[in-house]
Amino acid sequence: MLLIHGSAGGTALTGTLFERGERSPTFSGAPNEEAPYVWVCDEFYEVESGGTVQRIDGRELHVAFESPMPRGFDTREQAVAAAKDHIRTQFARVGVDPEEVEFEVEKRPSLAR
Repeated sequence: MLLIHGSAGGTALTGTLFERGERSPTFSGAPNEEAPYVWVCDEFYEVESGGTVQRIDGRELHVAFESPMPRGFDTREQAVAAAKDHIRTQFARVGVDPEEVEFEVEKRPSLAR
């Protein structure tokens, strides 16, 4: 399992990449359990009111979260590239330049099936 962590604008977002042979999510909407790599991460966007107040890039925003949308991939390289793109997109949705996102990838112990 890899934790892919992106940070920018004074905040961060981390998602999980389940690798071949690991127990991936089994909730409704999860990709086929046969997918070798499964990415799961929050999605969020700015709203005018409600949501959760977050301080991002020096300003207070109201942020609403969507249910995670797991995605399956055939290769680790595809999955990591898509994960980084997903995180950049989340930052862009709240007004942070996606090119400013810095990434860390952390290997965690496996959750064997």
